[in-house]
Amino acid sequence: MKIDLNGYRAVIGGSSRGLGYAIACQLADCGAQVTLMARNREKLQDALNRLPQPSGAAHDFLVVDYSHFDQFQSLTNEFFKDKSIDILVNNTNGPKAGRVLEKTVDDYQEAFDLLFKTYHHLSHLLLPKMKIKGYGRIINVSSISVKEPMANLVLSNSIRSVVISWAKSLSRELAENGITVNNILTGSFETERIEELVQAQSEETGISFETLLEEKKNAIPQKRFGQPEEYGYLAAFLASPFSAYINGTNIPIDGGFLNSF
Repeated sequence: MKIDLNGYRAVIGGSSRGLGYAIACQLADCGAQVTLMARNREKLQDALNRLPQPSGAAHDFLVVDYSHFDQFQSLTNEFFKDKSIDILVNNTNGPKAGRVLEKTVDDYQEAFDLLFKTYHHLSHLLLPKMKIKGYGRIINVSSISVKEPMANLVLSNSIRSVVISWAKSLSRELAENGITVNNILTGSFETERIEELVQAQSEETGISFETLLEEKKNAIPQKRFGQPEEYGYLAAFLASPFSAYINGTNIPIDGGFLNSF
């Protein structure tokens, strides 16, 4: 099976680094024309320069901050008004770590704006042209914490669960239009994000960064973190015509970490 995305146009959020960039690389390597989205212009330009360059595909990027919704809405409305997108990967950094008794109502509102309103807005913005084409793939980058909540990630646990429920409803309404909506439940991958989370935990507990990192790896049956390109392989399959009958699902990619099924 060879995934061929020539002629398809993809948008990937949070794609100047980490898993977002890994997804963008795989989609580009399969032939898709890619639009990167993140808040740092310099990092986006560097990421753009390093993308695979399929024949005839002119990649581009949009500088936008997911944590400022009004600005996000305005910039994306303008940027995409004349563009037809086939593949949307909703992705952004998660909200700040913390436990349930530490967070205020305002913290939850900020997390809702970051993780739900941006996903909702971009999906609904791009859907009309997907419907006209009779083809679309919406892939939401989520977390295994929606199945087994993590004590120090209460904002992510809560709002990502909202996204999962919304995505299921959306998948049912769009299915007859040739559009699928699926969620990837992310485990631990070798990215800057995992280092940031472990560092925050180290500062909270007083346990060394190295000890916590090793404990996290040992809790995974495969005794390692995932590689970003492994994540990209799954996203590329879900973005392709081969995944047409996979819809409304939550797919863990975690090295077997989850105890539930």
